[in-house]
Amino acid sequence: MGYSKEEKEAFIQKMKTKTKKFAVDIIHFCNTLPNSQATRTITYQIIKSATSTGANYRAACRGRSKAEFHSKISIVIEEADESQYWLELIKDTNIKCDQNELGRLKAEISEILAIVNKARSNTQRK
Repeated sequence: MGYSKEEKEAFIQKMKTKTKKFAVDIIHFCNTLPNSQATRTITYQIIKSATSTGANYRAACRGRSKAEFHSKISIVIEEADESQYWLELIKDTNIKCDQNELGRLKAEISEILAIVNKARSNTQRK
């Protein structure tokens, strides 16, 4: 069953909002981390990957063909996966942080990854 144009547009807007909110939440979270050499490096990297996730999702939505969408959504997956990696590193190195927020961010990026992976696999099947 296909989706109407309105349903598709609503979904795209929801994902644009979701990926942008994730980037904003990461920036706020990083501002709460203790200042050290390790956290400066991790903060720099995760802010880059989280903001790139949203920016590249927007670019994918502007793709002019299925092939271009597929290529750009693959970048979204790479950046989201990198964001997930940095969150795991924060947890695994026991960096002092709000554990509830860390867990929420990890769940959020896992959900984003699942959605964009599905979107990419749907373009491969068509």
